[in-house]
Amino acid sequence: MNLVIENGLFGLLGPNGAGKTTLMRILVTLLDPTAGNVTIDGMDLQKSRKDIRKLIGYLPQDFSIFSKLKTWEFLDYIAALGGIKKRSVRLDRVDALLESVGLFNARDRMAGKLSGGMKRRLGIAQTLITDPRIMIVDEPTVGLDPEERLRFRSIITDLSQRDMIIILSTHIVGDISSTCRDMALLNHGRLVFSGPPQNFIAQARGKVFVISASHFELEELKEKYPVISNIPSAQGYEVRFVGDENTVPGATVVDPNLEDAYLSFMESQGELKEIA
Repeated sequence: MNLVIENGLFGLLGPNGAGKTTLMRILVTLLDPTAGNVTIDGMDLQKSRKDIRKLIGYLPQDFSIFSKLKTWEFLDYIAALGGIKKRSVRLDRVDALLESVGLFNARDRMAGKLSGGMKRRLGIAQTLITDPRIMIVDEPTVGLDPEERLRFRSIITDLSQRDMIIILSTHIVGDISSTCRDMALLNHGRLVFSGPPQNFIAQARGKVFVISASHFELEELKEKYPVISNIPSAQGYEVRFVGDENTVPGATVVDPNLEDAYLSFMESQGELKEIA
């Protein structure tokens, strides 16, 4: 791959096993690349690992905490590890971050007693504790309920307004919001698209349809076409699917969204069943 990432929110999309986590681990210096070069802010990744690590905040998919510490104590400990020596500065930073991620009222709760969504928000706070210029977040919403997922996306959207790079890696298309300036799609370890989300969506225009269908007709559609969604209606179901201009009589072409475009692309690669 050949990829340039600039300030703002950058979405890294792809099915499970596409290579997203491997790329993230290379960028945060946890994994040596077998070939190629990575340059971060003009510094070679292999030659300036220590300096590069000072620029990066990382929230891995398998983020874990010290469960015996209170929430504020955990962040204070991470701040100390990050080189913030003055205690008063650390505590002010801890309280400000807890407030920004909606955890201030839980500051005295044991970190191990937080809900899954609260732990992910604590994970965001720990990536920001040293005020990094680059924030890398790997599969942040896996296992979260819808409310926590929306809260997480809102926090990331707010952070994207800062003068920093946020790389959001996910296989959940909805996590790549409209605030992404650029995105990339990985598949089998290869870069298959890079550019603004609207350019990717444009590739699916004329390929996404909606039709009203009975239960029997819905089952027939599922056998022939990738069905994106089916919503119960008075007539049976309102079915959204990927097809072509010669597809189903009565179907209406609609404007695609990012999820439509992703499914349309994967279907064109013959891999939609793999990710379904």
